[in-house]
Amino acid sequence: MKNRYRLGVDVGGTHTDLVLLDMLSGELMVEKVSTTPGNPAQGVQNGIAKLIDRGFRAQDIEFFSHGTTITTNALLEMRGAKVGLLITKGYRGIQEVQNQARDTTLFDYFYKKPTPIAPQSLTQEISERLDHSGQILVALDEEAVRQAARDLKAANVASIAVCYLFSFMNQSHELRTREILHEEYPGVSVSLSSEILPRIREWARMSTTLLNAYLEPVLVQYISLLNKGLDEMGVLTSQRFLMQSNGGVMPFSAVIAGGKSVHTLLSGPAAGAKASAYLAEETAKNGLVTVDMGGTSADIAFIEGGVPLEVTEGVIARRQVDVPALDMTTISAGGGSIAWVDDAGFLNIGPQSAGAVPGPACYGRGGTRATVTDADLICGYINPEYFLGGSQTLSLEAAKLAITQEVAQPLNLSLYDAAAGVRHIVDMKMADEVRVFAARRGVDLTNFTLLPFGGAGAVHAVAVAEELGMKRILVPARPGAFSALGLLCTDVVHDHMRSDLKPLEMISADMAEKIYEELQQKAVDDLITEGLDPGKAYFSREIDLRYTGQGYELRTSLEGLFSGKLSPKSLSAVRSRFDELHEKIHGHSAANRSVEVVSYRLRVSVQVPKYQLKIQVATSKDMGNPIKGERLIYPRGDEAEHAVVYERERLWVGDTFKGPAIVEQFDATTVIPKGWSATVDAHLNLILEHI
Repeated sequence: MKNRYRLGVDVGGTHTDLVLLDMLSGELMVEKVSTTPGNPAQGVQNGIAKLIDRGFRAQDIEFFSHGTTITTNALLEMRGAKVGLLITKGYRGIQEVQNQARDTTLFDYFYKKPTPIAPQSLTQEISERLDHSGQILVALDEEAVRQAARDLKAANVASIAVCYLFSFMNQSHELRTREILHEEYPGVSVSLSSEILPRIREWARMSTTLLNAYLEPVLVQYISLLNKGLDEMGVLTSQRFLMQSNGGVMPFSAVIAGGKSVHTLLSGPAAGAKASAYLAEETAKNGLVTVDMGGTSADIAFIEGGVPLEVTEGVIARRQVDVPALDMTTISAGGGSIAWVDDAGFLNIGPQSAGAVPGPACYGRGGTRATVTDADLICGYINPEYFLGGSQTLSLEAAKLAITQEVAQPLNLSLYDAAAGVRHIVDMKMADEVRVFAARRGVDLTNFTLLPFGGAGAVHAVAVAEELGMKRILVPARPGAFSALGLLCTDVVHDHMRSDLKPLEMISADMAEKIYEELQQKAVDDLITEGLDPGKAYFSREIDLRYTGQGYELRTSLEGLFSGKLSPKSLSAVRSRFDELHEKIHGHSAANRSVEVVSYRLRVSVQVPKYQLKIQVATSKDMGNPIKGERLIYPRGDEAEHAVVYERERLWVGDTFKGPAIVEQFDATTVIPKGWSATVDAHLNLILEHI
């Protein structure tokens, strides 16, 4: 069968994970290679080369889906493009003033705002002005735009953000500005606020547009390099997709065309959350808490009702970014997070990470700093001879030296007490973040299931669950490559929106329908440009509503409230739905108060074939003896215990055992301590329960 494979590739801070799905047999092939920070595309190619060595042909790949932290890392490390900014004359100070809110304590006397992406020296005021309805008050000064283009070209900016007042109501000035910029400065990247975020609130729109301008040259260059590398390796499929923050994918062509880079800031973490919702929700009907613990960080999300929670406003690296995204939080708690003792004698974990190069001390690549992985190795949870299935040998002696010098000696602790202390700190750090995250969103964790994945997630899962009072843990069949698998479990998804602030009672059904039809036509045009069939698309509508005088709004679904076109009954029904939603979220509603429409939202999704989870049957199938032996573990420092070691590939449906136990597999290790049991379910998940 030609074109029988689908490939998902997730690039993390330490490892690049690949999952190859055979559409003929339904079998999965998993591969992990070291991430190549200098050129992440090379790591992807290295992984594909290893798969080719195992016998498959690159030209037989029909679908390639990719999750990456390339834009996230560029923002965190401030490695984006040099950006210029064009704004309406008289509004030069918006980037400096922002929204006047502090993102730290009010009592921080040393507070400093993040460095502006476009400094004042690269900010140009343009004479033009629209009113709140989009009517032109002052015509665009085209000569001023030309001069600004020449000045920014002379300053060697690589990208230009354009953010004019009320441009979301009328694009004409921003569209003409882009034409002039390209005439004067061919090849420069241009980001228009009316395309990036066509909604009210000037600073949120400007910040999001600046971020897109800052990241676009980085992402486009990376995707172009990856495209070229895939061609060279014989991966010739045109179905190449990139994961977005909203949990859907978009074609590479949409990335290269521009205007989408800001939608990829949670590209990597979103894939894991989608995999959790798609593959595990039916076995955890009361909800899931997902903890993706990789090499540099831990990403946390909640799944309720089979879908991840979403947000439309957020902050990443202290930058306002208001695009639809899965509701996630990230902390510096990965296997490569560095353990260090501060001047006051307190043990800290992160935020620095050893990353892929040089990596933890035990990797033997020149790293000397103590990390969480070094502590896990010393405590006996990781087999130094079976890391990545034995393809990489870890140095126990190097780990002991690092923990001794960096932690044990400064704190006057024994080696095992120091290693256990490192583990305890990182476990509490993750549990605290989950607890705060749940409290802010009104989530009761009592009956939730913890779903750990990533290379280190299942090593630390039980300690996190015990701290949170959670009694059930679901470890997927391939936890180390779970995010890569999630790339094969999602559809193409694009979000479109437009602000038009008016009282709901002043809006007719025809007026609202016209706006949605225009958004839908834009969505259809984009799909055609991307080579997708609009006839296979599904469109869903939402409307942002608020009570008059409120400074925030709620996304309210129109699903089920109309047939074909909106009617007056639709608008009346959505008002009632908004009141109910407000009551649910905030504990009160105001049914007699006027409601305002803030924005109209349209989501278009195009289904693509997905990985289908197989249900296995409990039989007496002979998998061989799953017990590999025993080894000492040190869960509480110097106090040792004997743990039975199991080979996960030899476990089958219905197998049950109690801790202390360790389950080893190619891509991850699962720790089951005393007081917990483990059972293999019909999907080959490992279900851990408190006894």
